[in-house]
Amino acid sequence: MLKKRINRIYVLLSCSLCLGGLNAQKLNQAYLDYIDKYADIAVTEQKKYGIPASITLAQGLLESGAGQSELAVESNNHFGIKCHDTWTGQKYYYDDDRKNECFRKYRKVEDSYEDHSQFLLRPRYESLFKLKPTDYRGWAHGLKKAGYATDPKYAEKLISLIEDYDLHRFDTGKGKTKQEKQAAQENTLADETYTKKTSGRPASNASSIGTIASSLQHEVKKRNGVKYVIVSAGETFADLSVEFGIPENRLMRYNDVSQDRHFKGGERVYLQMKKNKAGKSNTTHKVRADETMYDVAQLYGIKLKKLCALNGMPQNIPPFEGQVLRLR
Repeated sequence: MLKKRINRIYVLLSCSLCLGGLNAQKLNQAYLDYIDKYADIAVTEQKKYGIPASITLAQGLLESGAGQSELAVESNNHFGIKCHDTWTGQKYYYDDDRKNECFRKYRKVEDSYEDHSQFLLRPRYESLFKLKPTDYRGWAHGLKKAGYATDPKYAEKLISLIEDYDLHRFDTGKGKTKQEKQAAQENTLADETYTKKTSGRPASNASSIGTIASSLQHEVKKRNGVKYVIVSAGETFADLSVEFGIPENRLMRYNDVSQDRHFKGGERVYLQMKKNKAGKSNTTHKVRADETMYDVAQLYGIKLKKLCALNGMPQNIPPFEGQVLRLR
């Protein structure tokens, strides 16, 4: 029950940030990133089944906490769909309305989106398909009436997300805004999943850290040809040293830092030396609010010193918002 409450609090706080950010002309970046990542899938599902892309995206945002809830992270389930009697795939057990409930687990997020569409094709939701794909308000209230969620404000929350983030533009075929397309072009970052291997040997300095992890916990990917992982809040370079058998001081050097630290969560940490420049598809980067040179270097897998040299900037001078940085 505690996990359920924590996740609900997180989602509510996220929605509050959305509304507050709108008033301040600054939307929640986690929500924007989610939309940018999954909008095309939602549009594809609309073309196949007639479910408004805005509704699919809003449900994904709300049910998964912008892809950051436990259920989304551990099972790629972005819509909170439970197993039910007909489910024969993988399962994930999680405390929701009742303790240790069974939820569907997917191999990838795209499978969750497809299953969400199939789920709505059931007779219970049949009346919704009589509505126009642009009638997101009707769909939102219809989902609540049909019992998709028990939250009495479920429809209002979906509508708020759709209107705050202009998601209904995806229902009409307008798609991404000019600014979003430009940002996507500037930030074409190709990641590839890397099959993890471990030698089973500790790092040379691991004896002072503790017991060696029996198996790797992080998914290893590549950016700009360099292996990296995304860390959770509270983790340290020392923890990663134990897990991957890489000396702690070497990990810090790979990531342009001089001492160990506790991560806030969500940081990208490289397991190899970064490159001198970005890949050919990434030539420039437009600096966002509060973004540092270090942030950009980690985003593209470039050595901080080389990034600063490319732009004729000392490492201790921050870039300004809107500045266009050279990446190669």
